[in-house]
Amino acid sequence: MSNVVNLNKFRKAKKKDAKEKQASENRVKYGRSKAEKVTESKQNSNAIKELDGKKLDESPTET
Repeated sequence: MSNVVNLNKFRKAKKKDAKEKQASENRVKYGRSKAEKVTESKQNSNAIKELDGKKLDESPTET
C-alpha cells in the first residue's frame, strides 16, 4: 500500500525549494561581500580626491 500525500504540502514545498534555488543563484550573481563594497567605496573616494586635486583654479580675472 502506498502512502497518502497531501498535495497542498507537496506543492508548497516544491515552490519553496524553487524560490530558495533562485535566491541562491541571485546571491552568486548579484551579491558582494562587505569587504568588496568597502574596497570599492574607498577606491571611488580616492579617485574623486585625486581629480579634485588636479582641477585648475577658476578665479575671476580682473579687468
